[in-house]
This record gives sequence, C-alpha cells and structure tokens, in this order.
Amino acid sequence: MVPKTIWLAALVSAGWVPPPLLHLQNPSCHRQRSIQTRTAVRSRSRPDPSPTSRSHAPPKPLCSALLSLLYFNARPNPALVFFFHLPSSPSPRLSLLLARVHLVMEAATMAWTAAVAGVGLVYWFFWVMGAAEVKGKRGVDLKMGSITDDKVKDKYTQYWSFFRAPKDTAADRDKVPAFVDTFYNLVTDIYEWGWGQSFHFSPALPGKSDRDATRVHEERVADLLNAKPAHRLLDVGCGVGGPMRAIAAHSGSNVVGITINDYQVNRARAHNRKAGLDSQCEVVCGNFMAMPFPDASFDGAYSIEATCHAPRLQDVYAEVFRVLKPGGLYVSYEWVTTALYRADDPAHVEAIHGIERGDALPGLRHHDEIADIAREVGFEVVKELDLALPPSLPWWTRLKMGKFAYWRNSLVVRVLTLLRIAPKGVVEVHEMLFDTAKHLTRGGETGIFSPMHMVLLRKPADAADESK
Repeated sequence: MVPKTIWLAALVSAGWVPPPLLHLQNPSCHRQRSIQTRTAVRSRSRPDPSPTSRSHAPPKPLCSALLSLLYFNARPNPALVFFFHLPSSPSPRLSLLLARVHLVMEAATMAWTAAVAGVGLVYWFFWVMGAAEVKGKRGVDLKMGSITDDKVKDKYTQYWSFFRAPKDTAADRDKVPAFVDTFYNLVTDIYEWGWGQSFHFSPALPGKSDRDATRVHEERVADLLNAKPAHRLLDVGCGVGGPMRAIAAHSGSNVVGITINDYQVNRARAHNRKAGLDSQCEVVCGNFMAMPFPDASFDGAYSIEATCHAPRLQDVYAEVFRVLKPGGLYVSYEWVTTALYRADDPAHVEAIHGIERGDALPGLRHHDEIADIAREVGFEVVKELDLALPPSLPWWTRLKMGKFAYWRNSLVVRVLTLLRIAPKGVVEVHEMLFDTAKHLTRGGETGIFSPMHMVLLRKPADAADESK
C-alpha cells in the first residue's frame, strides 16, 4: 500500500493543495481558529469572507476525495481535520462515498503492485536467470546456431533419427561430421545459457565454485604441455573458446582453435574480443580429421572432450601428429567406458546409448583403446590417467539439477517459444539435453563412464614431419 504521506506530498507538489505551513506548524492558530468557528456558529453569523480570515482556498474536488480517503482510512490528525474542513463524524452518505473511493484506491494500488511484480518476475526469468557466466548467453537470446527458425524442428528430427543407434557402418560414419555440425547448431546457445562457455566437465573442488573448478581443469592442460608465452598451441574442437581463453591467459601462449561449426566460430571470436584476448586467440572453421594447417606448425596441442565425436580416433590423432612439431606434446581428455562397464547389463547399455544419442557420438570407446590408438599413429604415451577416479570428487554433481531448477528452465524455454522469441524446436532440444543429463549422471554414479580419461602424448623428436 502506498503511504498516505506520499499521496499528500504528491498533491501538494501538483498544486492541488497549498502547503498548510501555518496551521500544521503553529498549534495556537488551530485553537484560535476553533474558537472563532464555535463563536460564529452560536451567533448564527457568517464568517468573515475577507482574504485575511481565510488562509487557503477550498480544496479542489479530486483533492477532497483523496484527502477524504486519508481521513476514512486512519484516525484523523486534528490539524488536518481542521484545515481541510473534514467533519469528526462523517454522515452516512459521506461514509459511503469514502468507502467507494477507498475501494477504488485499494484496487488501483493492488493493480500497480501486481504489474510491478510481474515486470520484475519477467525480467528475472528472461534477462537475469540462467546466464551461467557474466559474459555468457541469456534466455532471451536463444537461437539455434545458423539454422533458420522454420527449419529447427526438422533438423532436430533428422538428428534424433540418425543418432538413435551407434554408427557401425562406413556409410554412417561418413555422415557423422554433418550431424555433429547440426548438433552444435541446436545446442550451443543452450549450453552457454545453462552451463557456460566451457563445454566440458571437471571434478568438483572443495570450497570452489563450478567456474573455479572448470578453470583449474583447463589450466592443468597448459601445465602438462609446459606452455610458454612464445608457444603456438592448437585447440582441437574448441567450441566457443572457453578453454582456449583460460589457457591463453594462464600460459601467455598463442592458441589457435578449430571447430566444425561456423556459428561457434563467430561466438568464440566475439568472446575473445570481449575478454581482450583476440590478439592471442584465433579460431578457424574446419574438420579436425582434415585440418587446414601446415605440417609441424604447432608447439603443442590439446583436446578437451571433443574427439569423442570422431568416428575413428585414429583419424584425429594422425592429424594432430602431423601438425605438431617433433618433440611436441599433445594432451587429450577422452570420453570412455571404464572397466566397470558390462555390455551384457541392460542398464549399463541404456545409460551409454543415452549418452551417445544426446551428445552426437558415433560410439564411445573403451578406456583401454586410447593408448593403443595413440601408439598406432606414432605417438609416445607419456602419461595416462582417469581424472575422474578418487581422490577426485564427482564431476556429475553439477548435473543433478533439482526439480525446481529444471521446471524453471523448462518454463522459460516454453514461454520464449510461445512468445516466438525462441524458435520452435527449442523445447524438444532442451528436453533431449535434460534426458541426456540423467544418463550422464547414471554413468558417473555407477562408474561405468568417464569424460576425462587423460592421455599425455609426445611426437618423437626424430619423427618425420610428413603425415603418417
């Protein structure tokens, strides 16, 4: 409810009521005026109409109604009652009028309060809520990459039909890059909105936020590579460049990222400029299984949960081997099934297939395949370690979204779609990612899946520069 003093101040400032300085500040004037009024009533005489006997003109009609409301809704101030000619006991007719005015004002106040609360709620839901990082994506800016709004639902349907089962044939594998590009058109903005600019997991750290844990996980890569300011590093599957910026800032190295998705290229470049790192970070669009870089052109390379999209890991590792200088190091965080996975357990199979369907994976590899593939293309295996194993804390806790948070995000997506701010199909993509999060959580809790099987590889110093 708006305080009555505010109504009175507004009326005075608008010129409806002259400021009653004399009568409100000098009690003796109140007593003198009261005696004069009673004397006039007894003698049936008319009050002196001269200007000197009346300090103020009668209030205007609107002013009278509002001031009557003040009188009706609270115990009257004697000074106000006297000055505004309000009777101490209003008549039934006046009481009815005052009650009606009171109801009108109450309704108006409630309407304004509801409107302000509604605007605040909409602002919180659409502009404030869900921006995972200060410079990240907001709900009202959700797009589907370079896909036009009228094609989003069709592209989602095509994607879902393609990845319903693992890709075992050569024909299927040839189609994977195009569908991975479609996948990142569909999910990039949702990832930025709900997760951040680094599209990967990291072990939780005691007393640290998710963003801090992510940064530490990325800086570990720079430390493993012994990255220096004079080095030129390759980010294989850079996404929108979250790890690239963290590693460039931590090491001082120059970083070149490659991603198959043109929309991510533009997002990464925009983030690089905003972070003031565009002179250190460069992004190109391309397929990491056929990279547009000269042989032996990088001092080091890394991939963070990106090569899982490759139908054949040999193709990616061979390309990285080609563009590395002799003696150069390569770090990769791989998505794998662990030694606990059982192919004859239906629950295990469903969890892994759920991860593959919802993350555009042609098929997860077993953890003991990674080092063998690296040696096959010519690398030396310097170190191999699953960073998800104890004493590391669970990486999946961030996925265990509460019911309120899920319904809140779902409501935002549905409302944005209804208002045509977000294109049709966003709801289905959001639901797919939420379902995938459940499979990822199940994989983490059971220990059958790891998104951070780390291998540190070296290109031999005497290796030929040409592609193997």
